[in-house]
Amino acid sequence: MAAIRLEKVWKTYPNGHVAARGVDLAIADGEFMVLVGPSGCGKSTALRMIAGLETPSEGKVIIGDRDVTELPPQERDIAMVFQSYALYPHMTVRENLAFGLRMRGVAPAAIAQRVDGAARALGLDSVLDRKPGQLSGGQRQRVALGRAIVREPKVFLFDEPLSNLDAKLRLETRAELARLHRRLAATMVYVTHDQEEALTLGSRVAVMREGRVEQVGPPLEVYRRPATVFVATFVGSPAMNLLAADLLPGSQAGGRTPVAGATLGVRPHDIAVVPPGSGDLDALVDVVEPRGSELLIYLRLGPTGDGPEVRVITPPDLEVAPDRVVGLRFDRGRLHFFDPATGGRVG
Repeated sequence: MAAIRLEKVWKTYPNGHVAARGVDLAIADGEFMVLVGPSGCGKSTALRMIAGLETPSEGKVIIGDRDVTELPPQERDIAMVFQSYALYPHMTVRENLAFGLRMRGVAPAAIAQRVDGAARALGLDSVLDRKPGQLSGGQRQRVALGRAIVREPKVFLFDEPLSNLDAKLRLETRAELARLHRRLAATMVYVTHDQEEALTLGSRVAVMREGRVEQVGPPLEVYRRPATVFVATFVGSPAMNLLAADLLPGSQAGGRTPVAGATLGVRPHDIAVVPPGSGDLDALVDVVEPRGSELLIYLRLGPTGDGPEVRVITPPDLEVAPDRVVGLRFDRGRLHFFDPATGGRVG
């Protein structure tokens, strides 16, 4: 397998659009790195530059110990799995899996061995003689994965491979991908706009915004200590609550926040609903959304509900109704502070 490095990579298109702005990113050998961010943040462009489908305007792409910046895709020893499956409809599953190997002149016995191994690993044994039109969406995506596996490349690249699947298949295929990475110990780079997918799959996560990497780290670190307001609100569902820090008395030792006028962040799971007058602040319940294992409650601060909105997650058996005044108690050990001017973390 191989490590990957993007060194000060820029990508500017002829129309002037800048899709990558000095991206520095190191991906370890055998790591599962997830690039996550909203549409247009540059994550797919970064993946395509690793693949050789785009050439950087500036900077370098290193795979292993080779500078591959100017090399075409076929010379990079990578395999890419696309959102659209990209299967040959006139070929059987077995033929789809074997096609790339045949084109490379691999011996028939070796092709059969690799195809059978990939089919077993992905549960495709029973459909090897079917054509893509006879398969479900989940099966087609597994064939696309299998076609990458049989290549035995140095690097696997995934461009939103699960976005065409329904919710149940997405969960199942996500688990298969995690098992596959554990079994192959391969270097994998995975692009998604789904932050839940990023947090559950990645060894590390790179959160991107407007062509830049805002934060890189293990999923729990990114969730628990977001480096910027953008990361704080993008990672986690529902998003982190952002309030003026002076709304919460004594929110820092000595009653001081790290920066004058700091922005206070607190996640919905880190606020408890208590009787009015017994918490840090009172609020008026606006909407209650049962979510099976929990309640999502939308509130407005202040007893008359004229303050900013706050979202709280509580156990499902809490008795609460719209237009009721409740107290909110903030977990003082889980407060986040951000500089309102730069958006960067300050405490």
